[in-house]
Amino acid sequence: MRVRLDISYDGTDFRGFAENAGVVTVGGELRAAIERVLGGPVALTCAGRTDAGVHARGQVVTFDVPDRAVGAEARVDVHRLRRSLNSMLGPSIVVRSVAEVADDFDARFSATWRSYRYTVLRAEVPDPFLGRTTWWVPDPLDLDVMQSGAAALVGEHDFASFCRRPTPDASLVRRVFHAQWVPGADEQLHFEVVASSFCHQMVRSFVGTLVDAGRGRERCADMAAVLAARDRAAAGNIAPPHGLCLWEVGYGDADPVAPSVRGSRSG
Repeated sequence: MRVRLDISYDGTDFRGFAENAGVVTVGGELRAAIERVLGGPVALTCAGRTDAGVHARGQVVTFDVPDRAVGAEARVDVHRLRRSLNSMLGPSIVVRSVAEVADDFDARFSATWRSYRYTVLRAEVPDPFLGRTTWWVPDPLDLDVMQSGAAALVGEHDFASFCRRPTPDASLVRRVFHAQWVPGADEQLHFEVVASSFCHQMVRSFVGTLVDAGRGRERCADMAAVLAARDRAAAGNIAPPHGLCLWEVGYGDADPVAPSVRGSRSG
């Protein structure tokens, strides 16, 4: 029996999703809780291995239920599993839904797109109630310049200027379906980006470079030139992790949808 979890978490106090010896991670805490409930070892696969301090609204995880947890005819009670996990892990990690899925469904490899939202707080003073989830930027920002730069990211490109290359021969070509800045409430500004997949620190590099452009740093203003350089040194600063949230993961024939578009449809 293969199970899919849709989870949300505040990543502030975790060293990312992936398990790492000696530190607290989302995946480590989640796996330990599942094993306590089911009484056997499990191996988790996630849709996106978020870094330390990064949050998630729509992370997806799959795992196979150990044989000892179910009999020949029995199935795991998904409602009980969700209640038990939320009792142990909430409120920092919340299981939004639990479902049995086909044996060939994989949280990572079955995904066709992922969306992220990065939130900037444009204000003269910081907000203590938003400090864990927004990047406070007190400087004036030219939103038109930032929107123009975001538009240049759409399409299939080699994003070497914005990614940490894992190995010398690894491809950093990705397809971005959507990228734009959306004004939010309480002086917040959201950068929304949807792509087939993302390489390491790609979204935070986008945001840092676009904010540098909005601040008037000329070398970051021509995003097409930054892309063409295929050189990490051509991009701007990397935005801090706490403003970033993995928003949604798409599967099958689901059309790539930006967070604000999804919100307007559901509202």
